This record gives sequence, C-alpha cells and structure tokens, in this order.
Amino acid sequence: MDFMRQKGILDPEEIVFPVTVIGAGGIGSFVAPILAKMGVPKITIYDPDKVEEHNLPNQMFRMSDIGRSKVEALRSIVLDMTGVKMETRDAFFPNGDRLKGIVVSGVDSMASRQKIWDEIVSNEDVKLYVDARLGGEVIEVLTVRPTFRLDRKFYKVYLFPDSEAAVLPCTARNIVYNGSVVAGLVASQIKKWIREEEFPRRISFCLKTFELVEME
Repeated sequence: MDFMRQKGILDPEEIVFPVTVIGAGGIGSFVAPILAKMGVPKITIYDPDKVEEHNLPNQMFRMSDIGRSKVEALRSIVLDMTGVKMETRDAFFPNGDRLKGIVVSGVDSMASRQKIWDEIVSNEDVKLYVDARLGGEVIEVLTVRPTFRLDRKFYKVYLFPDSEAAVLPCTARNIVYNGSVVAGLVASQIKKWIREEEFPRRISFCLKTFELVEME
C-alpha cells in the first residue's frame, strides 16, 4: 500500500513491534483492519469463537462468514483490504504463548482481562498494553506500559470482578459505531506511544451525550 498521505502522522517504518489483538468481536474485528491499514506489518489475533448471525450488525464480518472461525474470517477480510497476512490463534488466551511488543485487549469480561494481565504484567517483552472496553454507548480505553511500576499500580484500580461490572440488557450492549470509535482510539494511542508522544492512560467517553466522562 502507498502510505504517502499518512507519513507525516505515522510512517509505517517506525512500527518495529508486533501487535497482538486478543478478541475478534465488537472491538478486535475493527482494531485489526485499522492497524493493518495504518501499516502494522505483523498482527496476531486470538479468538476461539465462530461467526454467528447476531455478530453481523456490530462486528466487521460478512454474511458469507457465518459459521466460520472468527479469526480466519477476519484474516481473509484484512488480507483483502490491505494485503497484510495476520497470524491467527483459534483459541482462548493464554494458551502457552509468550507475547511481545504491543498487546490489545478486546475481550468481553473482567475475568478474561485479569488472565491477560496476569500473563503480561511480568513479561518484559510486552512494551504497551491497551485495554479497550465497551458498555452500551460508553467506551473506555486504558493504556499502560506493564514494565512501569506506576502504570501497573494505575491499571490495577480498573481490574475488578465481573460481579461489580454494570449489567446491561442484551439488546443494549453494543452497536456498530461503538466498535469503530474505540478502534480508532486504540490505534491513536498506539501511534502516540510509537512516536513517543504524550498519551492519556485512561479515556472514558459517552457517545450518547458526547461527554468526555474522564481522561487521565
């Protein structure tokens, strides 16, 4: 691809770390194509699920993907859109792999986030962790450097049991523009870190009211 129009913002040659996306649903299915279009050359994605019909309205899948593995369907989409050949893991994380570089969490439970954090917090090969969350029309992005003590302390505050998370009706949990917006924020945070720009560790934004709930 010709990246001429973005090189003043981010030159793909600056992207020297691989990116792992955990979850290929309402967050990850948007994050992966955006990262590939941004010039990330090495992307690995984890998800054990198959594409179901109810996934189509709010995830980056096609009618023809119903019944396919989410990661393989998304690999095909990203390849068609960008030429980037993602690596896929049709499995839950962790599965014994040691991650490196940048890790993006797009999972849908606090228990899963805890498992990811337990795996990467003592892994010095993981330089940046971006945890994206959706709830109704509220989006939240937490961005930390696991090797930094103060970042570890900061992130720990936002790890809590699923029993303490807000319970939303199944018909009010997500809509397609949520995933698009949160994926853009994830990509922007990664770009800021790559270019050594300042970035907020927490962004919390309500799309219904256009209110920036909090930014730290």
